Amino acid sequence: MDQLLTSLPGFRWQDAFDILLNAYILFRLYVLFRGTHVFRVLLGVFVLWVLSRSAQSMGLVITNWAMQGVITAAFFIIIIVFRNEISSVVQTRDMKSFLWGIPRHQLNTPLGMIVESVNELAEKKIGALIVLPLKQGLESIVQGGISVNAALSREMLVSIFWPDNPLHDGAAIIQGNRITRSGVILPLSQEKDLSSFFGTRHRAALGLSQLTDALVIVVSEERGKVSLAKEGEIHTINKNADLEKVLQEHAGGDTGKKGLRHQTLELILAAAICLSSTTGLWFSFSKGMETLATHEVPIEFMNPYPEMDITAVSVSNVKLLISGARPLINSLKTEQINVKLSLADAKIGTNTLFVSQGNITLPPGIQLKKIDPPKVDVTLDALMEKELPIQPQWTGKLPEGLIMRETRTIPPRVKVIGRELALNDMATVFTEKIPLDNLAETGTISVTLMSDPAVFKTEKKDKILVQYFISKKEP
Repeated sequence: MDQLLTSLPGFRWQDAFDILLNAYILFRLYVLFRGTHVFRVLLGVFVLWVLSRSAQSMGLVITNWAMQGVITAAFFIIIIVFRNEISSVVQTRDMKSFLWGIPRHQLNTPLGMIVESVNELAEKKIGALIVLPLKQGLESIVQGGISVNAALSREMLVSIFWPDNPLHDGAAIIQGNRITRSGVILPLSQEKDLSSFFGTRHRAALGLSQLTDALVIVVSEERGKVSLAKEGEIHTINKNADLEKVLQEHAGGDTGKKGLRHQTLELILAAAICLSSTTGLWFSFSKGMETLATHEVPIEFMNPYPEMDITAVSVSNVKLLISGARPLINSLKTEQINVKLSLADAKIGTNTLFVSQGNITLPPGIQLKKIDPPKVDVTLDALMEKELPIQPQWTGKLPEGLIMRETRTIPPRVKVIGRELALNDMATVFTEKIPLDNLAETGTISVTLMSDPAVFKTEKKDKILVQYFISKKEP
């Protein structure tokens, strides 16, 4: 539960799509292979995988290693031993049935009509192959044929297998009270000890019953005998009552309705198991592939007051220790991470701001582990205006015998704009240095003001005038 809660904040829509896609693929594999030997073996492999993960979580190194070896070997065995069965399922001509079609039970099949039709075909020694699918679909196994989708009737069924009909050599598929396809080619059984009385139709019926749970009725053209293939075995039917009893047991009206409800519940349960299994796999792999990384990210200060400036900060970057799935961490760039600190509550002077997860924006799927440093000192200063007197800045000394009696600046005062903390301590504005060595008489000189753009700037951009009055020293 802790792992789930930790992973949810970084859960992306890509992760949801990943889980749903793989859950649907797993569900389709179940639909296609259920009832086959392949499915039962795959179920065993899944149990081994669960045991392997459990052994890994408990620290059972040898058991986990052995389970992984068995699972790897099992996949090769499945491909080799069940290659024919896998090929029969995969080699489908109908993409719809392969991707999203779901087979249905027989429902409300008029079995009496089928028995009467079979009896008539047997009496006239007309060969026939009639298929009644149950749980498993046939689209990925049977081939050829044409779509009929006609209402089931004795006349229709007999006419399909009439010798002059071009489709009489294939099989007819009955679902519910309709004949869906005719002239269908069934897979032939590879058994070598089949009785000599059985011909190609019987071998085809046996082959389909070995791969699916369908009931296949065979009418022999030479002998006029009726046989029923189910679960990989052929049973000779001597009486119409026996045939109707078997059909009623497996594909009867009431049983079909119950079977349909059972199949619907089965598919819903299978879908739920596939979804939960894929979700568990995602959390397991995402946790197992977690890696750490450090990124040094610049701090962005959000200043809502334009009259306030940042004069100093203790650090301009913070180091973030992050974690996530290895592919996400490897593709992550520093530009995708943002650290923003708000100055809305800051005041003039030094402010201490704490860096928390709420100030950091990370891509989905990435978790924050550590922040260094966790706090930043920011010094703020506001701009202000102040009128200050201008003071000429003299250097050197006048020639021998001369004295400076008075100086004036035009204008005498100037307005400056600068940082409040700095301007509070300023009492005057100095001009540039004016050498006294070459001054011999009263005059006026044009100079500029000294200013530090980082601290203040003067409103007057032009040069100012400095008047000075020099006289000789009295003896």
